[in-house]
Amino acid sequence: MHLKLDLQYFAGEKTEKATPKKRQDARKKGQVAKSSDVNTAILLFFVFIILLVIGQSLGNTMTGMYSKSFTEYIHLAVTEEQIFEMFLDFTIQIGIALAPIMLIAIVAGFASNFLQIGFLFTSEPLKMKLSKIDPIQGAKRIFSVRALVELVKSLLKIIVVGIITFSIIWMNKDEMIMLYDKNVTSAMAFFGSMTIQMGLAAAIALLIISVIDYAYQRYDFEKQNRMSKNDIKDEHKNIEGDPLIKSKIKERQRQMAMQRMMSQVPEADVIITNPTHYAIALKYEESKADAPYVVAKGVDFVAVKIKDIAKHHDIMMVENRPLARALYAQTEIGQVIGEEYFQAVAEILAYVYRVKKKIK
Repeated sequence: MHLKLDLQYFAGEKTEKATPKKRQDARKKGQVAKSSDVNTAILLFFVFIILLVIGQSLGNTMTGMYSKSFTEYIHLAVTEEQIFEMFLDFTIQIGIALAPIMLIAIVAGFASNFLQIGFLFTSEPLKMKLSKIDPIQGAKRIFSVRALVELVKSLLKIIVVGIITFSIIWMNKDEMIMLYDKNVTSAMAFFGSMTIQMGLAAAIALLIISVIDYAYQRYDFEKQNRMSKNDIKDEHKNIEGDPLIKSKIKERQRQMAMQRMMSQVPEADVIITNPTHYAIALKYEESKADAPYVVAKGVDFVAVKIKDIAKHHDIMMVENRPLARALYAQTEIGQVIGEEYFQAVAEILAYVYRVKKKIK
């Protein structure tokens, strides 16, 4: 009994990692490995850090506002102008007091996003899609593994934050009982300090959870974007068949060929010119070829470039219009010149060598 395996069946399984193009396409759609919990944890941490730094100043501002309300504003006449002035004063004071917190929150939000996905702006996720309101797709999302993970994560966060809150309250219970013997300022300072302790502890705990969640999000992203061998083959076919990409590849190849050719010009023995439209760089190296060969050639702009490089490297240029045109038309780069041009080129090289010898 013989078992036959159809390898085409396995070719359809998504076992391969996503290609760079697949990742780029997903990124354009806003599909990236990202954990919103990282944003929340970093935001909370830095907000409570800034509260720890400016907490006393913020408390003094709030106390001053209450004091001013009951010492100055209470004696003012209740008019539209007075109410507007009082509202404007309170708004400015609150704005100044909260400005550092708002600023650090904005910076932390941008920084946490940048750390995870870099700079990314796309409107693709905001577009209306029928799949978003499809009840079948919605049911699949509700009962998916991702939904279960999100549920477990939410319960874990509630439990952790609850334990942290209870623990800090329990540790400070004795001082809380004695608050009846303290003034309002001391009580506010105590509750402010305890709130910051809770916030920082919760932020650190959430940061640990968010790191684990980010690792899961990366794993899930890689899993969702896996490709089959057929997908990769189809992608390659599409890329190769794209006229724009083809033209870019050809342009890049032309640029690289031009750079290679220009890098050989300083090695030439002589440049034969038209003199304006054609330039042919020749080299004779007995160990490489039995006759002179072309190392670079060009017309118009390329010819000007060849001549500029030749001038910079003190390579002699000889004007011979018929020879320049003939060599350009009949000889490729790296190719030895034809026998019919041996005599003319030999005379030119002999002249060049004599001049170089005199200069030396």
